[in-house]
Amino acid sequence: MASYTDVLNYLSSLDYPAEKDDVVREAEREGAPPEVLRALRALPPVDYANGNEVARSAGIDAAPEVGPSQRAAQARDKRHQRVSQHLRRI
Repeated sequence: MASYTDVLNYLSSLDYPAEKDDVVREAEREGAPPEVLRALRALPPVDYANGNEVARSAGIDAAPEVGPSQRAAQARDKRHQRVSQHLRRI
């Protein structure tokens, strides 16, 4: 799976705001590995203000230091049931 840092590294020279096609094209130009390209190709077709928005929209794990027990506790938290799973971890 692609990491948050990987995505940001391959998009470091991209000018924002950028569309999905621009994001994918830049990652391809920078030689991103298949898992990064796969995550970026699955992005919704909207304009992105910065690399963090791209990584969050791609569902990349933004907080890899969060352990499984903390993730389970967050999943049980009823206050955030309507928030997308990958956004709960931020």
